[in-house]
Amino acid sequence: MNLEKFLSFDDIQKSLENRETDCKAIVNYYLENIQTKAHLNAFVEVYTDSALEQASLVDEKISSGKAGKLAGMVIGIKDVLVYTDHESNASSKILKGFNSQFTASAVQRLIDEDAIVIGRLNCDEFGMGSSNENSAHGKVLNAADESRVPGGSSGGSAVAVQANLCTVSLGTDTGGSVRQPAAFTGLVGIKPTYSRVSRWGLIAYASSFDTIGVFSRNVQDNALVMEVMAGPDNFDSTVSRKAVPHYSELLHFNKRAKVAYLTETIESPALQEEIKANTISVLDKLKEEGHTVEEVHFPLLKYILPTYYILTTAEASSNLSRFDGVKYGYRTPNAHNLESMYKKTRSEGFGDEVKRRIMLGTFVLSASYYDAYFTKAQKVRRLIKEFTEDLLTKFDYIIMPTTPTTAFKFGEHSNDPVAMYLEDLFTVQASVSGVPSISIPNGKDKKGLPIGLQVMANSFKEAELYAFAKYLTELNVNE
Repeated sequence: MNLEKFLSFDDIQKSLENRETDCKAIVNYYLENIQTKAHLNAFVEVYTDSALEQASLVDEKISSGKAGKLAGMVIGIKDVLVYTDHESNASSKILKGFNSQFTASAVQRLIDEDAIVIGRLNCDEFGMGSSNENSAHGKVLNAADESRVPGGSSGGSAVAVQANLCTVSLGTDTGGSVRQPAAFTGLVGIKPTYSRVSRWGLIAYASSFDTIGVFSRNVQDNALVMEVMAGPDNFDSTVSRKAVPHYSELLHFNKRAKVAYLTETIESPALQEEIKANTISVLDKLKEEGHTVEEVHFPLLKYILPTYYILTTAEASSNLSRFDGVKYGYRTPNAHNLESMYKKTRSEGFGDEVKRRIMLGTFVLSASYYDAYFTKAQKVRRLIKEFTEDLLTKFDYIIMPTTPTTAFKFGEHSNDPVAMYLEDLFTVQASVSGVPSISIPNGKDKKGLPIGLQVMANSFKEAELYAFAKYLTELNVNE
């Protein structure tokens, strides 16, 4: 069986129903692909034995008519999501050798519906980065152009689906770490409403921003995974108890939408001309189709990145204080007393970008600067959240580019952290506000590099967001 011809999980399921293939053959196909494309460095570890064992069990369930709704789906998980009796180290030296004693709730729910986990995926260390150059396991290559970054921090998760190494993958999105790589690799990537998906088993970066998202080739597969993964969880007190709609069954879009676009994003001097043109083409097509499209000014855009980085680095400084070499992970062999053990373990175990963010966060939380930076950033976050939510009560959706540029070359921003942070310019609004946002493919630039279009909706409106995203992909504006 040639899986290359299958464009969706639905195709795979039909093939299973018609007995044209089985789960074991599907897993072996992906394992061969992973081996052939190992140079992309998407996978940190491949679970060959356990994946084949899972596949055999699912095949038995299919034969007996007891299989779950994800039978035949092969998933990869970002290396910040824990999985029982498997290593998880957040692509950091400091967690080398750490084996989890439990499975993340989001992952377990997929397994319970008979998804097969094939391995863990490379990422920026602790989810901190926009290029996947900050991993202890080395950089991930973009399959569209191997001289360019795949985006970050979930670069491995994006490339795994892009290069057909698994059916879908899980990533995490703190300020754009699913949507930006999705844009760079031509995929569908969603950041759900904050609290929609349990964070139990997610190694924390910034707890009030972190969300678990999905990479897929199409909207349907993405919606199906999200409906299984989302919902209440007794292990996470911050997760919403709102009922989860059947997103995959609510993808029909048949209404006139009210759409806003932000002047400051379309007119941004940082925006690549081809991305601007493709975004405007979509807006023009929506007008032709009878939808209301209006320009809105967003005067707070220039404050979004400073607000985001002040708050996330502060939370990271606190969250990462637990990694000290005492209980688990890496411990320096060069210590001569307790204090030197702490210092050397953290200095040797963390990478440069993580150390930079810990120091920034510690600075803004210090007694002398707490009110000047952290408190003020919390107030600005509230203003941004209120503006965004108010806008989404007047409009159904906000449309903007996912990224200011297409995938950049390795090393292009490595010596300029501020330039790297600017890659998150258009994605952090949804993260600061906590609303759901999805990136969908929107054509390519002159070099053949994928362009992403981002759509935001109000909190817990994932069903409407998925339906509109599918509608937009079917318009084929920039194919």
